[in-house]
Amino acid sequence: MTAKKKRGKAGAKAAAAALEARIEHKFADPALLATAFTHVSALKSGHKRRESYQRLEFLGDHVLGLIVSDMLFRTFPNANEGELSKRLADLVRKESCADVAKSLGLLDDIKLGAVGAGAGARLRKSVLGDICEAVIGAIYLDGGYAAASQFVERNWLERMRKPRRPLRDPKTVLQEWAQSKGLPTPVYREIERTGPHHDPQFRVAVDLPGLAPAEGVGGSKRAAEKVAASVMIEREGVGGGSNDS
Repeated sequence: MTAKKKRGKAGAKAAAAALEARIEHKFADPALLATAFTHVSALKSGHKRRESYQRLEFLGDHVLGLIVSDMLFRTFPNANEGELSKRLADLVRKESCADVAKSLGLLDDIKLGAVGAGAGARLRKSVLGDICEAVIGAIYLDGGYAAASQFVERNWLERMRKPRRPLRDPKTVLQEWAQSKGLPTPVYREIERTGPHHDPQFRVAVDLPGLAPAEGVGGSKRAAEKVAASVMIEREGVGGGSNDS
């Protein structure tokens, strides 16, 4: 082996070790990790698509769903099936997986075929979520459910506790809270409409007896009502999810 090849091999090993350190899993089968990052465009002519990340992505998608479902079931014992389903859908969507991949710095590790610099950058970003699922699949095959579960819990636990998107309509939350306090249904009233006809802005207030009105602004009455409800929810310290944390 030439000195150049030795240096190349040593560099590849160092890069793989650094990647394993970020993922926090030492692979018994390094080929699994390599496959998880290989886009189909990087395969040589005649190689089968199964040598790309796609099969691992399929497996990882389902492993992720099971692990996150288990986490949700244990963490929110009083949440009903509907709330659990909404939380699950938000946590396992491609955007969430891509966020995890970005936080781990996996973007530049994706192996692509010969594409232009700009096209390559766009392609890497578009497949980030898939790569994250492929990594989960690879960890599951290499280390079993426990290893995959540790990876998911490290990277999804905080996201699970603090969902980025509201799980329930704030108007529904406010109405249920009002009912629990023996108050009537909140009343929404339009205060002002501004802007041109094609792009109006509505200012709406929500009223409940004994409470100061709360106002919201939006591009439609419904949007403004949601903002107003959210303002009152925040001000009154109303919980928007299940009472299980």
